[in-house]
Amino acid sequence: MPAAAQHRRKRIARKLAVLGTGAAVLALPLIGATSASAATPTVTTAASLGYANNLDGWIRASLQVMAQHGIPGSYDGIHRNIMRESSGNQYAINNWDSNAAAGTPSKGLLQVIDPTFQAYHVAGTSYDPYDPVANITAACHYAAHRYGSIDNVFGAY
Repeated sequence: MPAAAQHRRKRIARKLAVLGTGAAVLALPLIGATSASAATPTVTTAASLGYANNLDGWIRASLQVMAQHGIPGSYDGIHRNIMRESSGNQYAINNWDSNAAAGTPSKGLLQVIDPTFQAYHVAGTSYDPYDPVANITAACHYAAHRYGSIDNVFGAY
């Protein structure tokens, strides 16, 4: 199968996984899969990479994913920004700023709004903005495009 077709099928499978198991099972014949497990992509977590399920592990797992995708950033830069944005609370949500007033509150460790999270989501990570590895990696991807690296961010971004 050509690489483009494989990429398209994987992308469709990821989108279906977000919609839920029912939609994925209904679409299995469309993407050529023969079982539900074939349609469910593997999601990178700290544990799946051998790290602890805590702030240190989330940052280290994110750095590993970032390295695989050429996204710059350092442990110290990520940690500094997390402590400023959420104090390390993966479920932090800002319900009071202008983004929240517009209906898109900032979420997670690095306080990313949904449109930014979706635009800078990194393949292989969860589509949940509260997932620590997904949130860190998407935010660092965004910061790399906007500022060159999360290391260059010293205030709200």
